[in-house]
Amino acid sequence: MKKLSLSVLLLGAIMISAQEQEREKQIEDVVIVGNRNTKRTKLETPVPVDIINIEKIQKSSPQITVQDLLNYVIPSFNSVRQSASDGTEHIDPVTLRGMGPDQVLVLVNGKRRHTTSLVNYQNTVGNGSVGTDLSAIPVIAIEKIEVLRDGAAAQYGSDAIAGVINIILKKDIGASATLNYGITGRGDGETYQAGVNYGTSLGKEESFINLSLQLNQRGKTTRTQNHDLIIYDQSNLNVVNNNGVISANGLTLSNVSPIASGNYGNYFAYQFADPADGGTGAQISRAYDEAMIAKNGLSRDDFNFQIGDARIKQAQLFVNAEYPFNDHFKIYSFGGFSIKEGQGYGFRRLPSETSNNVYSIYPNGFQAVLNSQVYDISYAVGAKYNLNDWQFDLSNTFGSNTFKYNVDNTLNASLGANSPTSFYAGAHSFLQNTVNLDVSKSVKNFNFAFGGEFRFEQYDIKAGEEASYARYDIFGNIVTPTTPEANVVGAGGAQSFTGFSTDNALTKSRHSTAVYADVSYDLAKKLNIDAALRFENYSDFGNTLNGKLALRYEFIKNFAIRGAVGTGFRAPSLQQQYFNNSYADISTSGVGIVKKGIFNNDSKAAEVLGFDKLKQETSVNGSVGFTLKPAKGLFITLDGYWIGVKDRIVITSNITDDRLQDPAVVGKGNEVESARFFANAIDTETKGVDLVVSYDWRLGGGNLNINLAGNYTETKITDFHFPQGLQTPQDEFFGPDQINIIETLSPKTKATLGLNYGIGKLNFLVRNTYFGQVTRDGYPFGGVQKFSPKVVTDISVGYDLTKSINLTVGANNLFDVFPDLQSYENSYYGVFKYAPVQMGTLGNYFFGRLNFTF
Repeated sequence: MKKLSLSVLLLGAIMISAQEQEREKQIEDVVIVGNRNTKRTKLETPVPVDIINIEKIQKSSPQITVQDLLNYVIPSFNSVRQSASDGTEHIDPVTLRGMGPDQVLVLVNGKRRHTTSLVNYQNTVGNGSVGTDLSAIPVIAIEKIEVLRDGAAAQYGSDAIAGVINIILKKDIGASATLNYGITGRGDGETYQAGVNYGTSLGKEESFINLSLQLNQRGKTTRTQNHDLIIYDQSNLNVVNNNGVISANGLTLSNVSPIASGNYGNYFAYQFADPADGGTGAQISRAYDEAMIAKNGLSRDDFNFQIGDARIKQAQLFVNAEYPFNDHFKIYSFGGFSIKEGQGYGFRRLPSETSNNVYSIYPNGFQAVLNSQVYDISYAVGAKYNLNDWQFDLSNTFGSNTFKYNVDNTLNASLGANSPTSFYAGAHSFLQNTVNLDVSKSVKNFNFAFGGEFRFEQYDIKAGEEASYARYDIFGNIVTPTTPEANVVGAGGAQSFTGFSTDNALTKSRHSTAVYADVSYDLAKKLNIDAALRFENYSDFGNTLNGKLALRYEFIKNFAIRGAVGTGFRAPSLQQQYFNNSYADISTSGVGIVKKGIFNNDSKAAEVLGFDKLKQETSVNGSVGFTLKPAKGLFITLDGYWIGVKDRIVITSNITDDRLQDPAVVGKGNEVESARFFANAIDTETKGVDLVVSYDWRLGGGNLNINLAGNYTETKITDFHFPQGLQTPQDEFFGPDQINIIETLSPKTKATLGLNYGIGKLNFLVRNTYFGQVTRDGYPFGGVQKFSPKVVTDISVGYDLTKSINLTVGANNLFDVFPDLQSYENSYYGVFKYAPVQMGTLGNYFFGRLNFTF
């Protein structure tokens, strides 16, 4: 509260010397998403829609990516950067209303955008899901973003369970540019961003082409500390007590208690040091590491894990164009290309991990670097035709996402000293092509619309180089089920990220066909009724029929109630159906070669255990609320919602079962020791409420905008549908940690209070964002920890140097707020100082930005 009060007082002090800035009235924003009647404003819609003027918000906000901007202006939207989580730290998972990343549909200019090819499977938010990479769209290319906070599968098809995000590209004639620099208060995480936007006419009235180029670079951050893992090999620690002088393996140990001479075997962490010394093993073990560190001229800091945000470089080029041939016929096109290069880090391999390391290559261990190349391509072309007020829109929208993996500063331990230290680990890609025909006509108070859609999707996994995934014997041959265990030394595959093997490689595709119809009725802006029906057929799982009814009624001027009810669905993505990264390894019993990893539902392992092929998730949505405009410039919306989802798709943790290891059941050479699967395994219920209050106030010769928005969301798992008869208890393969990710790892309560004052050449922003309590369950090795609510304060000051140049400086998280320190039991013996929850682990961040208009 002190920080909140300080922010308000700071604004008060700012307003004393402030001068003027004009603002567009939000109430005049026309809504495109959620209906095919383009005459409504956001207060006239029967379901809640946020309209975010990206150009204005980005000008004064510290955030520079789409997902970060939305995270601080829409409370029901959440995005937090992950660390040490393979590809997930290169593409941030985003959620709406507490649902999964794959339960929100993203449109660009009203057309369906493709998802990424990445499956989140590292126990992060959105575990087991496939989302859309919002960072692939440059901020400078965007005019505004509409966020429909209601189920809309009956209008748009699969994925629109939690809502729809519609990104509308610029159509401006003219030019603008931006230069941005930022750095954290700890001197890391440097960001550079340069963007230019140029629009011009194509020689005819209402024609345009708008081009955007944006370059970004974000440095890594380090949020690490010393840990309690055993650093050097102590599997045979020869301790000698020479008249009270203690040595181990010939190194004198300082400041340790007397201990009997003998051999001690200490492994993993100091807490597990050999207790045969009467309880001082941890002390001896730590002292031995200190002696080895000193001997090698190093410090404990040299063995810290790299924990923090990944390094990202990105280049993006987007285009939006339209050309009318006459009053009845026009063509349009939009799309873009993005290339992103990420550099993240896996778990450090300490020199004590003898099976994962080769001493002659990395005598002090290593931390592998995961380098990604993410290519994102999209292109849409269409034509609109007006015939007797019938509007026809025929379009084709193509999109693809390719994610390539290279692992550096690593090794394949089974190759010994002959191992390379860099590997190409393979790739996955997703392609989507959608053909749409939309027809609509307004007749008096009615708007009729119908149309169809045909969509083709393809998913590929490409194998990496052999050494990235294979395990070799001491003679350099690939290990097979007949290889003697004595001939295998060291773990196989690239350490930290095992590459995709030829067994994992595949190409899968499907197609779907849909028809829809909807009708809307508007009576003098007092009564609005929308009804929609959509039928879809998928080549891989069959048919689905969904409907929606929404209503708004204005009882008195400026006060209306609204509500909606509908059904929805989400088709299982090809990525969820076919992603797999199983690999060969020696069994934990030491007898035989087995497979481990993630298996798809077409596998023999899935069949043996009774995991069915994936089918669609189904949902029922309901919402009710009101809109109120009690005074000029003030409007209020309050909406409650309920979302029930059946057969929600999740990914399990490891399952072990004797049937998987029986060659008579799975076939010789197909034995599996532990496996993870995707399954339609849970039902969930989500309920919550959204509040938005906005007030424009002429004050002291300037304009003050006050925006208060809040969200409360609660999700509960109501049922489970795992196969019967599994030998692994459910608590082990879908335990409290997995339930925690769905129910309590994201804030149930989130709110923002933004104060934006413009006067003359000056503009001031103070924004407080409240992140509610979250809970993290460290099962099975840790415990349950509650993270207390936090308030993050953003501030900026902008000044128009000329009519064409604006300078803005400010800070995100001004007061350097972090989540609570992790409890020791959840920190992996001190490795992870913070959990990536709430506002994340960036800390305070300071920026300067130049905006140009021409």
